[in-house]
Amino acid sequence: MRLSAIGDTCHALAVIRRLQDNWPDADITWVIGKTEASLMADIPDIRFVVFDKSRGRAAYRDVREALQGQRFDVALCMHASLRANLLIRSLPADTRLGFDRARAKDLQWLFTNRRIDAAHGEHAMEAMMAFATAIGAIEKPLRWDIPIAAADESFADSYRAPGKPLVLISACSSQRARNFRDWRIENYAAVISHLESKHDARVLLTGGPTAKEKEYGAALSEGSQANNLVGQSTLKQLAALVGAADLVICPDSGPAHMATALGTPVIGLYATSNPGRTGPYNSGKYTINRYPDAIRAYLGKNVDAVRWGQRVRHADAMDLIQISDVIEKIETFFDDRAI
Repeated sequence: MRLSAIGDTCHALAVIRRLQDNWPDADITWVIGKTEASLMADIPDIRFVVFDKSRGRAAYRDVREALQGQRFDVALCMHASLRANLLIRSLPADTRLGFDRARAKDLQWLFTNRRIDAAHGEHAMEAMMAFATAIGAIEKPLRWDIPIAAADESFADSYRAPGKPLVLISACSSQRARNFRDWRIENYAAVISHLESKHDARVLLTGGPTAKEKEYGAALSEGSQANNLVGQSTLKQLAALVGAADLVICPDSGPAHMATALGTPVIGLYATSNPGRTGPYNSGKYTINRYPDAIRAYLGKNVDAVRWGQRVRHADAMDLIQISDVIEKIETFFDDRAI
């Protein structure tokens, strides 16, 4: 069970693939959120049960009915939240494996009967992989294998240009209260100008349909040659675009982890959250980490003195990331590409 969000369900898929690589004959059912299912639910060797939170109490009944008559050896409860915890006792399993006491948010430990080993300083991917380890799955090469339909691949291919690198910028993170992960429009504009003038790159702007994301898309496309696809693609089309891109630039958000799953390098912009915990897993070399600076500036502490995963809730924290920081990573990426 992992209901949301996009990045975390990408991590969960890697865990499932490890289980399958250890036990190819295992029958696996995934209880997943409705939005996340639109990206994952056409994977042929996993059965999906969709939890639609918009249905309120009926969503819990839907899951119980979908699982009626089944019995599982183990339920991997990889989501600790009040909503997810209330689902755990609906899972017909002999073992309900949850997080260790310190990471079992919203009293998850009350709803499980076994817990993964305690750990500190892990990436979210590694924390989820501990569920596979706990039931005996040995380490295997990471894989995801998200299927992309031919029509979605064709959609993405239409934005390629011969001889031009394709760079996807997903400028905004999810629009939640006090999230503070978004870099300024004028900073992205300078980066796009550099990509177009020095590397003759084709830039794609992606994002959801919120007012802020549309504002970013309109402003950034107005002063450049960038293609504005903000609010104009399905989640599967976004995955196809991410997979077709040579490089993704984004803050701490779902596209960073989609890119990891699809094998695309990421320049991650991190100041308000710790990339050691939530950064793009295979792109540490390209990730900008101003998180320690933000901890000092806005919490008055060293990074080692705060809780692992502590967020910096300050509207100016992302300003610690300089345009030159991003351009330096862009140049590192293109230098590596030329080798």
